[in-house]
Amino acid sequence: MLAPHRQLVDPEIVAAAARAWSANTVRAFLSDLNVWDEWCRRSGVRTLDATASTVAAFIRALSGQDDDIAPARRVKRRAAATIARYLVHIGWAYRMAERDDPTDASLVRLEHKAARKQLGTRQRQARGLRYKGDVVDLSDPATGVSLFALLKATRKDMLGARDRALLSVAYDSGCRRSELVAIRVADVEGPDGDGSGALFIASSKTDRDREGAYAYLSPGTMQAIAEWQREARISGGALFRRVETYFDGAVRRVGEGPLHPNSVTLIYKRLIRQAFDKKLLGATTEAEVQRWIAGASSHSIRVGVAQDNFAAGESLPAIMQAYRWRDPKTVMRYGARLAAKSGSSARLARRLADPAGT
Repeated sequence: MLAPHRQLVDPEIVAAAARAWSANTVRAFLSDLNVWDEWCRRSGVRTLDATASTVAAFIRALSGQDDDIAPARRVKRRAAATIARYLVHIGWAYRMAERDDPTDASLVRLEHKAARKQLGTRQRQARGLRYKGDVVDLSDPATGVSLFALLKATRKDMLGARDRALLSVAYDSGCRRSELVAIRVADVEGPDGDGSGALFIASSKTDRDREGAYAYLSPGTMQAIAEWQREARISGGALFRRVETYFDGAVRRVGEGPLHPNSVTLIYKRLIRQAFDKKLLGATTEAEVQRWIAGASSHSIRVGVAQDNFAAGESLPAIMQAYRWRDPKTVMRYGARLAAKSGSSARLARRLADPAGT
């Protein structure tokens, strides 16, 4: 749409981008361009003829600042980070088509700044699924929604074996969902003499050059993997696969290919409900479980791992190295709520509530 006669000016640059970008980046790029093209159509502007003013109106609509204008009322409000991504991808598209980039203008930069001020820049965070739940001291017993409770809630059949292995690997390795579903049997090394093992992660979101990285697997996790492989009779290929069931709940068969990435979130949500139904979550109410199910995502265990590491007194560089984070701000954001609960004001409140220190 941006190139004359719909012919790419330089097909080579598109081919290079397809090789250089990850599959997720390509999907996001194409999806974002569809959103932009739809906005141009609603605004009565040809995509080819869009100007800085078109982009500025797009930003105002996405940030909810132009709700009195008809095209803007039909646009779903987006987070500040999403708007920033749209602008990057729109700019890329115009430059790849050798057109003037309408996002590269002072008006756009100022409107973007105004949108960030309007929306705030704090990103919504998945609820952290910690090993023992929301505890300050890791020596305390597990409470509420926790990985410990979810592991206990798993079924005693092949599906339960898969879920236990998945939860255990996710916690030990801090893998993202794309990394979890990409694990192959050959990527698991060990067990060593102490029963522990290692997971080779061939590529990840932050490993664009595919250098690969290793993650630690505890003896318990290695046992869970072995149990799942034994139950499912898996000796090679994808480690985590779909387990099909009949509608009475009985296991039907194990799939051949890897789990879909979206399945990871659904598994976590299902296990939270299962744990509640089995009365493993203590005093947790139905309303709180509903909030947990709404807030849980495939990232929840990764967030929980970071929080548990902070609670254990691990340093920021050590956490980043172990779980393959590049941005310290991300890790610090995950630990912010925990820091508040264990900070000086929280300690003072506990001392005032219990002056004797008992």
